[in-house]
Order: sequence, then C-alpha cells, then structure tokens
Amino acid sequence: MTPRPGSLAREGCEYSLPASPGPLSSPPDGHDERQAAVSIELHPLGPFRLDLTAWALRRRARNRIDIWDGDTYRRALVVDGQPLAVEVTQVPRRRPSTLTLTISGLPGTLSENRVALARQVVETGLGLGVDLRPFYRLARRDPHLAGLVTRFRGLKPPRFPSLFEALVNAVACQQLSLEVGITLLNRLTDAHGIAIAGVRPPLAAFPEPAALAVASPADLRQLGFSNRKAETLVRLAVAVLDGSLDEVDLSSLPRAEASAALQSLTGIGRWSAEYALLRGLGRLEVYPGDDVGARNKLRGFLGLSEPPDYATVNQLTAPWAPFQGMVYFHLLLQGLADRGTLAP
Repeated sequence: MTPRPGSLAREGCEYSLPASPGPLSSPPDGHDERQAAVSIELHPLGPFRLDLTAWALRRRARNRIDIWDGDTYRRALVVDGQPLAVEVTQVPRRRPSTLTLTISGLPGTLSENRVALARQVVETGLGLGVDLRPFYRLARRDPHLAGLVTRFRGLKPPRFPSLFEALVNAVACQQLSLEVGITLLNRLTDAHGIAIAGVRPPLAAFPEPAALAVASPADLRQLGFSNRKAETLVRLAVAVLDGSLDEVDLSSLPRAEASAALQSLTGIGRWSAEYALLRGLGRLEVYPGDDVGARNKLRGFLGLSEPPDYATVNQLTAPWAPFQGMVYFHLLLQGLADRGTLAP
C-alpha cells in the first residue's frame, strides 16, 4: 500500500506520530497480548461524526470488512506487506472533534513508515481533511438540501483504501442488490484476504491484487460470482500489477477522461466507473446516474413522479456542483435511517 496521490491526509489533521512507535504497556480491549499497538490522536476538520461516516462507508450491517459497533470503527489493512488492524473512536464532548486511532500488529511490524501509511489511509478513507464549508454554504441556500444536510451534519465523504477495492466493490454489486453484493465481498475477503492474528472481533484485510491475480475464475464462481464477474476480477488484479490500471495516472485526469479510461477495462461500464470515481478517487462531483438505488432516492427526495434517467440525474444534480457526490452520501444515510439501520 502506498500513499494516495493528492491525499488530503495532512490538511487539517494534527500529526503527533511517536518517533519510534512500539507496544503499549497494556493492549487495548479486543487485542491479544501478542499484539503491539500504538495510539495516535487525530483532529479532523469539523464538523465530523464518525458514526455517520462509518455507515456511509459500510452501507449495510452485514459488512464484515468495515466494522462499526456503535463506538468504534475497525478495519484490517495490508501495509507494506504486513497485515495491521486499525481502530478509530471519537472522543465525546471534545471541541474540535478528536479521534483516537489505534494501529496494531505483530511485534516488529509497527515501523514508523507503516504507521504513517496506515494513518494516511484512515484519514483519507474517513475524509478527515476534506473542507466541506463550501458545501454547507451551498446547502443553506438550497431549499431541498438544507434539512437533509442539517440532519446528517458531520458526515464526511468516505473512500475505499484503493481504486482497486472500489472497482471490485462495483463489480460485486453489478445488477445485484447491495445486500447480495456485500455478501459476495465478505466471502471474497474470507477466501483471499489476510486474517489479522490476535484481534477480536476477527478481522481480515480486503484481498490484495496479487492474491486475486492468481485466483482461478472457477474458485471465484464457487463464492457466488458469475463467470463474467470472476474473469473481470482477475483481469483487474492483473491490470494493477502490470501497471495498466494506475491509480496515480487516473487521479490526474479530468472526470470524463478518467471515466472513459475505466470503461475501457473489460467488465467496467459507466455505473462501475462512476462508482469508482466517487468512492475510490474521491471525485465529489460525481452522482452515479446509472445507480438504480440512487435514482430512486433522488426521485423520493425531489418528489418526482418517476425515477429520472441518466441525463435527467445529471441535470437535476448540476446545481449542487461540485458536491453532487455529497448529496449521494446524504441520501444513502437517509435511506439507512428510514430502514432503521442508522440510529437517531
């Protein structure tokens, strides 16, 4: 895992990395005595709510990759070849918002470089450095957005740790319900991810490209993927390894060019490309117009008589530029709240 291009990780986040991180005198709850751990204080650009951001990332309670238990966000990462567990909690009643990040792994694995990389992934994945003040100003002036944004104030735009993971998520969910797609992703991680030893609850890191590049499509079909999707996952992994799918290069392209480049990959259509742009590269100007659920949410939100088509979605969301993706995340949370998944 390498730092993301153009990362916002250092913007608005206070750094206090120990000179030589090592084991805590006593492991935090949920960690085995064999684990070493280091804790770091993070100060995101406010307002920030960890619970809302974690739910926008995990989407469904059955997600076993991104875990939220009501207090703590947990995830496994592979950093510089080593599996690490990360935990994030929000310190209550602190202004500005304060988070505690705990990074743990086997003794000897918590080098300063690995800790810094893991921290950067967490900060970027939780949107800690994203300045949403322009979005809040826009929302206050918009009669549609004002109430929605106030209801979920503190939500930051989440991102997957890599463009590869975003694309695999998109492929898993193509033409399937989100519930089924996340079940497939759980199975894929159980079968091809790296388990973290000595942590409770059990954690496994999302599969690395190297693991899926050598996977057999037949094995992936056994997990529930169609033959086409299984072949697409292997091709994506190979493309990352051989450099033909380069996150740094795609990050520098305008939206239309980046979308076209992604759609040139076999098995990646417009919806998958836009999903990856938003959730993998943090392109907040993207509202995935081919997403059936997102179209239905927009229909209900705006009181439309029928779901809008792709062109109409772009037209309706244009006044919210360049934050169409933030509206997408807010409507996702509204849907979770309506389902009773998201606590008041």
